[in-house]
Amino acid sequence: RAGPSGLAVAERVAASGRKVCVVDPAPTAVWPNNYGVWIDEFEALGLEDCLDFTWDEATVFLDSDAGSKKTLSRPYGRVDRKRLKSKLYENCLKHGVRFREALAKEVRHYTPKNAETTRSVGQWNELTVDTTGYSTINCGDGGAELKGKLVLDATGHAKKFVQFREDYDPGYQGAYGILVDVDKHPFELDKMLFMDWRDDHLADLPDLREGNAKIPTFLYAMPFSETQIFLEETSLVARPVVPFDELKRRLDARLKHLDINVKSVHEEEYCLIPMGSSLPYVPQRVLGIGGTAGMVHPSTGYMVARMLGAAPVLADTIIDLLGGGQPTLVSEPSLPSAAGKRREAQAAGSVEDSFVETGNKATELSREIWATVWPEERLSQREFFNFGMEVLLSLDLANTREFFSAFFSLSDYHWQGFLSSRLSLPELIVFGLSLFSKSSWEMRFSLVAKGLPGLIGMLTAIAKGPDSKYASEKRK
Repeated sequence: RAGPSGLAVAERVAASGRKVCVVDPAPTAVWPNNYGVWIDEFEALGLEDCLDFTWDEATVFLDSDAGSKKTLSRPYGRVDRKRLKSKLYENCLKHGVRFREALAKEVRHYTPKNAETTRSVGQWNELTVDTTGYSTINCGDGGAELKGKLVLDATGHAKKFVQFREDYDPGYQGAYGILVDVDKHPFELDKMLFMDWRDDHLADLPDLREGNAKIPTFLYAMPFSETQIFLEETSLVARPVVPFDELKRRLDARLKHLDINVKSVHEEEYCLIPMGSSLPYVPQRVLGIGGTAGMVHPSTGYMVARMLGAAPVLADTIIDLLGGGQPTLVSEPSLPSAAGKRREAQAAGSVEDSFVETGNKATELSREIWATVWPEERLSQREFFNFGMEVLLSLDLANTREFFSAFFSLSDYHWQGFLSSRLSLPELIVFGLSLFSKSSWEMRFSLVAKGLPGLIGMLTAIAKGPDSKYASEKRK
């Protein structure tokens, strides 16, 4: 299914006059998982009307000690999934986006044998199919094959068509959540519970306590009223993933300890988010957005605001490179259609003779678009986040508490900027040094011992850049 960022790109490109088709087996279905966002991020996107509940502050519990509670003065909100989906879907229809209720089964790419290759960057205006080639999508539903200049894979973590490296080995954020009616709960209604690392509820459960001490999980909660609340047991990042059954057992133990009696369950949520590791091959012929393009924050799992923020940049690049309006397809050679094939075959042989199938090898057009998805600054930033993820993977419960005690002691600019992917590489270096200085001596030794291999890997990855297996040779 197309996620929020895929629909946002489709709507914006179609508004420029391009012909856009979204292939989605259930285009009006509501997305299954709850999304929580910092309100300032959605306000910056003009989507504050797509929040159905907000809290003035967020709370973090590191331990059961009185001094371990931290209050974050940053308003938080729950995304109204129905409203966001309706808004994006209706805007797509308004601008003429077509929806094909099907699953994309196969994508094939064709490039002209004798295309003009002298066009420089920024001179793609009014390109015709004979110079850019085309792609086809087979939906396997008996309907017509789709043809177009560009294919954008917006299938999220399914990664249907964008190609990743063979050594792709992400960490996983796993969460089991329930939206429930309860007799009562102990949480303040004007604050959402961002992280609760307390483990008192496992005191009489030695097996669960031992597992949690090694690979910790926390409670995330959104209280909507005194008797309705969303509760989620979350593994920030683990490799391999913490099983859902384990998360459910830990949540059940926590609810029992908190004396929360569930009367009815409205929603049950199983969430699994791959985080970090290698990017997809950059560039390649298929374009990507969101999870498909590796945009999930490797250290936190945050993605919705980041992906929706990237959508206009990607869409505007497509619009600029294709000239803003739907180009006229030249008659010779042209997109192969049944009638065209017969005419061309009679006159000068089959149209297919003018094109060659090139697999996922990038074209100059896709190269330029991928460069805006992952510019050098973003690549360096992501490697730093990858480094952060590897550090988090190495921490047990005690170290995790120490880490977040230091993290939330940083300036608002730094901790908020880190969570929202706003810090540049120089700012991230300052962030890292500040985090180190705020840590205890024990934590500093731990960070040096556990983080040094990841630091070397980060610097190597920044110097090397992304894998360009599918990059075509640059035209001169």
